[in-house]
Amino acid sequence: MARSWWGWGNVEDAVTEKEAAALVRRVQLVAPGHDFTAHRAPDPADLGLVAPRIVPPRALAAICSDDPSDRAGHAHGKAFRDVVRNLRGDLTHVPDWVARPHTEADVIALLDWCAESRVAVVPYGGGSSVVGGVENRTDGPSVTVDLGRLDRVAEVDRTSRAARIQGGVYGPHLENQLRLHGLTLRHFPQSFQFSTLGGWLATRAGGHFASLYTHIDDLTESLRVVTPAGITESRRLPGSGAGPSHDRLFLGSEGSLGIITEAWMRLQERPAHQLTASIEFDTFAEAVDATRAVAQSGLYPTNCRLLDPAEALVNADVATGGGILVLAFESADHPVTAWMDRALELVADHGGRVRERKDRASAPGETADGAGAADSWRSSFLRMPYQRDALAQRSMVVETFETACTWDRFETFHAAVTSAAQEAVDEVCGSGIVTCRFTHVYPDGPAPYYGIYAPGRWDGLLAQWDQIKAAVSEAIIAGGGTITHHHAIGRDHAPWYARQRGDLFGRTLQGAKSVVDPAGIMNPGVLGLG
Repeated sequence: MARSWWGWGNVEDAVTEKEAAALVRRVQLVAPGHDFTAHRAPDPADLGLVAPRIVPPRALAAICSDDPSDRAGHAHGKAFRDVVRNLRGDLTHVPDWVARPHTEADVIALLDWCAESRVAVVPYGGGSSVVGGVENRTDGPSVTVDLGRLDRVAEVDRTSRAARIQGGVYGPHLENQLRLHGLTLRHFPQSFQFSTLGGWLATRAGGHFASLYTHIDDLTESLRVVTPAGITESRRLPGSGAGPSHDRLFLGSEGSLGIITEAWMRLQERPAHQLTASIEFDTFAEAVDATRAVAQSGLYPTNCRLLDPAEALVNADVATGGGILVLAFESADHPVTAWMDRALELVADHGGRVRERKDRASAPGETADGAGAADSWRSSFLRMPYQRDALAQRSMVVETFETACTWDRFETFHAAVTSAAQEAVDEVCGSGIVTCRFTHVYPDGPAPYYGIYAPGRWDGLLAQWDQIKAAVSEAIIAGGGTITHHHAIGRDHAPWYARQRGDLFGRTLQGAKSVVDPAGIMNPGVLGLG
């Protein structure tokens, strides 16, 4: 299959005309009278990209490409504003070259060349960033280092249940290699098919598990990182109290400190027992209380995803007064009936009614997700990025904001964020809807994920997006939430991240960068670092 240069995923998997027509019919309910004319992306060969301003040394020429499709396809990530700019042919900062190292030695040679020549380096996994994480916004020359050829499971330790894995491996290829050993990493973000292990690590990605093992951090045993100043590798250990964590410095560093070439990852046996259920509520307040009860029960469900009424209607085609809770439990070792029974007792205490409950067998690359209405939502969930592209082509503003806060402040926080989002949408677009779902839950708080669907103007989509993004981000930070739970900082979130982290820690990070990246070439601008 061919990857789309301008939008999400594979060209062959894009929204069909029939699917687009059905999508437009649904969206017309919130955007009556909107002009749904579809705008098509230009051919990269017609973009008139400027010629590369630098020439790689002869030893690296074979792994470097200046093909227009390559350069255009690596210029942006996959955020709404990226897609719109691509559709409009607005590619201001295009990499001069796209390099695809075959070995770690190639990575070292690339960083040596770029450091000596003062060329910006943008590490690139699958390019699924939605926060400007893979776009060099400086005016100087740049090289995008695509790690896709470093894609092997190099070693498996069956006794410790861990594996040494190269950073450029995509999710499906990783799971296919681990399946030969009866093991799984069990990390399935929405971008699973089009993102890499190194990208997950560099952005502290959140996977599909709703509780316990939620972030890639939880699955990391050790890291090997190539920096301009040399190679650093942490020791394989199940746990350690030896000073500040080596791995935690590079987890979430977004390529600003170096390139993660390998990692030892903790694995699991493939699940054999799975139960799923969907539960309906009369009020959203009851649904939130029920979800908190499950999150604080110590049951640690595989999935505990709450959809508010708008989210359930728009993305699962289910009408409900208070929302739908999707619950799932799974295990490789034992039946999970008792866990599900207890969870359903808890939600019943808060007015929850079981719509459906069933066993579910996972297909490759899946985890337990739910039944009936939840299955419908899951299918829509996997298609969301493609549908987002189709709506962007039709001048709709479609955006998501994810965060996390503590349970005690959720009611006030949720009201403030939804109010700010709705006010911004009404002011900028005239109308639109705001939805909410919980993607992850913890004993001390949820991770709300807000969606916005509003009619835009083709000639003003980026300005509309910017204004809505700023208003919601301000509300999140003012309300005490995090500017991101699992989408990273990149360049788009940097202003609000600076306020969240504080000045002293910011200077501490900058100090670390000055040591491992003295020339300042590594992904300049992400995390607000120079």
